[in-house]
Amino acid sequence: MTKALSSLNFQRGPDMKNRFMLAPLTNSQSHEDGIMSKEEFHWLTMRAKGGFGLTMTCAAHVQAIGKGFPGQLGFFSDKHLEGLTRLAKEIKSHNSVAIAQLHHAGMRSPKELIGEDPVCPSDNEEFSARALTLSEVHQLRDDFIEAAVRAEKAGFDGVELHGAHGYILCQFLSGEVNLRDDEYGGSFENRNRLLKEIIEGVRSECRDDFMLGVRISSERFGILLSESKELAEDLMTSGDIDFLDMSLWDCFKEPQEEEFKGKTLIQHFCELDRGTTRLGVAGNLRTPQDVTKAMEEGVDWIMLGRAAILHHNFPILYEENDKFTPSQIPVSVDYLTKEGLSPKFIEYMSNWGFVDGSVDLMKEAIKKA
Repeated sequence: MTKALSSLNFQRGPDMKNRFMLAPLTNSQSHEDGIMSKEEFHWLTMRAKGGFGLTMTCAAHVQAIGKGFPGQLGFFSDKHLEGLTRLAKEIKSHNSVAIAQLHHAGMRSPKELIGEDPVCPSDNEEFSARALTLSEVHQLRDDFIEAAVRAEKAGFDGVELHGAHGYILCQFLSGEVNLRDDEYGGSFENRNRLLKEIIEGVRSECRDDFMLGVRISSERFGILLSESKELAEDLMTSGDIDFLDMSLWDCFKEPQEEEFKGKTLIQHFCELDRGTTRLGVAGNLRTPQDVTKAMEEGVDWIMLGRAAILHHNFPILYEENDKFTPSQIPVSVDYLTKEGLSPKFIEYMSNWGFVDGSVDLMKEAIKKA
């Protein structure tokens, strides 16, 4: 048995039956008020049935003002509980660990979606975003914690905090974006404070075996690799989180910063002290060979996004043949429909080169889907 197919235990929560996690993928399939749709339910549970050891929701916003995408799943109200409870139960029924990713887009919340200027750690002219007041920072912290409690109530095994990709927690981490002069800005320690207070709150308010993961970026979005590595090791050795999700965009490329070249991004993070935390990566893992190579570098688990869109049962296919040839994009609308994507999701993925054919033919096929 290859490493990717072996089980994985955590400091808290259930074991994964294999090392495959479903990436938290934006899909615009839910209702505009954040309530779970049947399309989103179908997409996610199809991956749980397809053999993923852990199934993670898309980025789900913890405040209405933090909405980043049309049709985004919500975690900011008890009105979301009914759908979330049904989702968690179904994921777990397929022996897949159920994790909700908690998110707030911050300055990247489109004004046309939220009906007001977006918020940011400090005023940001580029995004027409206003700075959060200190009391609003505290409310943001509390709403992340409350969303985790809501996830526990819905039956999820745990949550992941989205601290990557230039969204609000990443904005606080960035010395380029976060220009605050209070205890949440300035020094590296201060910029980390909000994330760590949320972690502390989740650990305090949720049950002892509730899983907690964090996603951070290695670079880009105003993030320096040196700071990202320092934060990653600090989080992993703290004992407060159960898994760290490094979003590398391309696991096997070298860093942007000259001083860190000579090793790939995945190698930079695999050399860190992990304590009891499980380290995993996402980033351009599209083939069985990519999966095997990443595992051989020393990570504990891998996360699939695009590969999971094209093959809902990628882990099963890998188990049958760890050198199978995956489908290549572009593919037909019919292909994506059979893989559990709704017309809205297919239209979204057409922006990423996934859909074959002309725009007019594609739109006509989507209407029929």
